[in-house]
Amino acid sequence: MSEQLTLTAETRDRAGKGASRELRNSGRVPAVVYGANQEPLSIHVEEKLLAKMLSTGHFMNSVVMIDAGGKTTRTLPKDVQFHPVTSRPVHVDFLRIGEHSKVTVAVPVRFVDEEESPGIKRGAVLNIVKHDVELSVDAAEIPDDIEISLKGLDVGDSIHISAVTLPKGATPTITDRDFTIATIVAPSALKSDEGDTTVDGGEGEATAE
Repeated sequence: MSEQLTLTAETRDRAGKGASRELRNSGRVPAVVYGANQEPLSIHVEEKLLAKMLSTGHFMNSVVMIDAGGKTTRTLPKDVQFHPVTSRPVHVDFLRIGEHSKVTVAVPVRFVDEEESPGIKRGAVLNIVKHDVELSVDAAEIPDDIEISLKGLDVGDSIHISAVTLPKGATPTITDRDFTIATIVAPSALKSDEGDTTVDGGEGEATAE
């Protein structure tokens, strides 16, 4: 399960580009907390601490407790804007959520058991179609990642969302199709050696024999 983070913040009264520039020059990042039928709350956070959280790779699917003005608010990061040249964070949007709210998050996929994939053993390549999957999940049960086993997969096999074990209570937001997450693809050398049998099947297989 994704860890819960705490981010200390200060409220800000001034808005506009000038005020935001001053904050950034002092090592702070402007942000806003919105949602839950409440007025948006303008805040600013320490850039170094924010950058540290961003570096974990799980910031966007972690619950972040915003501690501002003596009040703690449960939030989910929804957007981080970065400077186009320096890549420093320049603004963050946080969405207020309840402890067990249903939230939508993009959860990264993680592949395991490569050594048990016959296709990869023969030199095939794992072609990742989706590096993350958007899930609807309880805010208290957000996973760090989705583990997908490659055990037994051969050249030409595909991994669809229906074959993936998702965390309890989690459902994909795409429901109109059984979308592909990854495929096991033969490199050109392997195709040539086998007369394209593993990809084309049928006629190619008869030719090889």
